[in-house]
Amino acid sequence: METYMIKPIGVLHCAISSTEEAPKNYDISNYTGTITLASEYEAGLSGMKAGDTIVVLFWLHQARRDVLMVYPRGDRTRAKRGVFTTRSPVRPNPIAVSELQLLNLEGTTLTVRGVDVL
Repeated sequence: METYMIKPIGVLHCAISSTEEAPKNYDISNYTGTITLASEYEAGLSGMKAGDTIVVLFWLHQARRDVLMVYPRGDRTRAKRGVFTTRSPVRPNPIAVSELQLLNLEGTTLTVRGVDVL
């Protein structure tokens, strides 16, 4: 198989400090944070305004990559399932998608609500 390289274009800063305190999904999160993009991507923010919903991809840097079976939502009363049938952050390529509400945009700094990742 081919190998692909992912180049980060920004960094998220938020109050979530552990996977245990991270909400299970963005739609139940009230956490806010800031995303700072590299200045070379500022033109890509043109037209964005407070109140918009934005879709952001994240690399889950602390996620394990060696687990293929998980309990859905960590619920051990349910049978284990393959990670690709769940929203588990534990996966070989730990890429996450979140829909966030844009609260403010200043230059290349986005203040957002709905954060569910570290």
